[in-house]
Amino acid sequence: MSGRATRLCYAVRPIDAGMLARLRVHAYESGRVIERDGLMVLGFGTATALGLSGGLANPASLRLAVLDLGAISPVADSRSVGVTPEPGDNRDTEPVPIALAALRFDRCAEGELLVPEVTVIAPADHKPSVVVVGSPDRVRELLSGLPEIVAARRAREPASPPDEFRLASARPHQDFLDRVSAVLAEIAAGSLDKLVLAREVTVHANRPLRQADLLGRLRALHPSCTAFAVDGFLGATPELLLARCGARITSVPLAGTAARSGDPGSDRRAEAALLASVKERAEHRVVVDAISSALAPVVEQLEVPDGPVIRELRNVSHLGTSITGTLAKRDGSYPSALELVGLLHPTPAVAGTPVDLALDYLAKLEELDRDRYAGPVGWVDARGDGEWYLGIRSAIVEGSSARLFAGVGIVADSEPAAELAETQLKLQAFLAAAVRP
Repeated sequence: MSGRATRLCYAVRPIDAGMLARLRVHAYESGRVIERDGLMVLGFGTATALGLSGGLANPASLRLAVLDLGAISPVADSRSVGVTPEPGDNRDTEPVPIALAALRFDRCAEGELLVPEVTVIAPADHKPSVVVVGSPDRVRELLSGLPEIVAARRAREPASPPDEFRLASARPHQDFLDRVSAVLAEIAAGSLDKLVLAREVTVHANRPLRQADLLGRLRALHPSCTAFAVDGFLGATPELLLARCGARITSVPLAGTAARSGDPGSDRRAEAALLASVKERAEHRVVVDAISSALAPVVEQLEVPDGPVIRELRNVSHLGTSITGTLAKRDGSYPSALELVGLLHPTPAVAGTPVDLALDYLAKLEELDRDRYAGPVGWVDARGDGEWYLGIRSAIVEGSSARLFAGVGIVADSEPAAELAETQLKLQAFLAAAVRP
C-alpha cells in the first residue's frame, strides 16, 4: 500500500433536509456535484488526491487507488468528534469515503481521484449524510463548522450573470464535412468500421459563467440525465458507463440518434424509424457487444437484452440497452467500479471500431484536444462501489468562456450533412443552459 491515505480518518453524520438543501446550494455555486434522480453526491474541498499513474490503462494503479481509499479509517472514538451512532446503524451499508473524478478521454493520460474533505451523500431511499475526511482535529473542525460554512455562502452577494454571448466554432462547417468525407473514404477502403468524430464550439460571455446557473438549468432541462460539475467540467450526460453495487453491475450504452420535434406524432414516427433502421441498430449492437465482451472475464453472469429500446431526451431520442450482471470474485473480492471502467473505456460509442485503430486515426485526423470530453466522470467509494458516466453533452468552463463538444458515429452509409446536423442537435443540450439572451 502506498500510504497516501493511511494517516487520514473519517466520520459520518446524518443531516436533515434543511441542511441538505443548503449544502446543495453551496455545492452548485462552487463545489463538486454528481446528481441524478435518486442520488446526489456533493463534494467540498480536497482531503487528498489519489494519483492514477498510467491512467485507466494501468490496472494496478486503479486497484491501488481504491485500496488507498479503503485505508482511510473511521475515527477511533466517534464521541470525540461529536458523532453519535444512530440506533440500527449498519457498518456494512453506512456511507464511507468517496473519491470523485472527471478523467481524460485518453485512457493512458495521468489522472487523479479527489477525496473531498466533506462529501454529502443523499440517496432517495436513505437519510442524507455527510462524510468528513481529514486528521481527527480537522474532522472535528469541519463537523462543527458546517452551519457556519453554509451561512457564509448565503451571505455572499452573487456576481451578476452574463448577458452578452458570442459563439465561435473551432473550425468552419466545411472543414467538418471534409473530415467526415475522409473518414468515409477510410471506411470504404476497409481501414475502419466506424469512427466517432467530435466538434468543438466555444461560448464567449461578457462576464464569468456561473456554475450554479449552468447546473440548475441542466437539471431542469434534462431531468432524466445525470448532471455533473467537477472542477470546471460541467454537463448533463444521458449515458451510464458502469455502476457497481456490491456484486451487481449495470451499463446502459446509447448509440443511434433521432431528432425530436416536440410534436408527439412526428416523434413517434421518428422513433419507430430509428428502431427499424438497420444502420442504427447495427451501430448500437457493436457498442453492446464490445461492453459485453469486456465484462465477460469478470462476471458470473451477464444479462444482455436481444434488442434496444428508445431513450427519450429533450431534443433527441437514442437507442439504449440496459446490460446487467453479477461479478465473480477475484482473490476474494470483486473488481471495483473504477477497475471495471478501466476495462470498458473507451467504448465504440465514443471512439469507433476497431477501437485501437479508431484511436490511432483520431489522433491523426481529429486535431482536437478532447481533454475530459467523452471521458469517464463519476465516483468510487472505499468499498469499490460507484457510478461512472460518459462525459458527453458537456463543456469545459473557464471564467467567461465554455468549450462545448459533440461527437457523431460515422459508418459506411453516413451522410456528412446529416452528421453535422447531429452535432448541432447534441450541442444544444449545453447551449440551452449556457446562452441566455
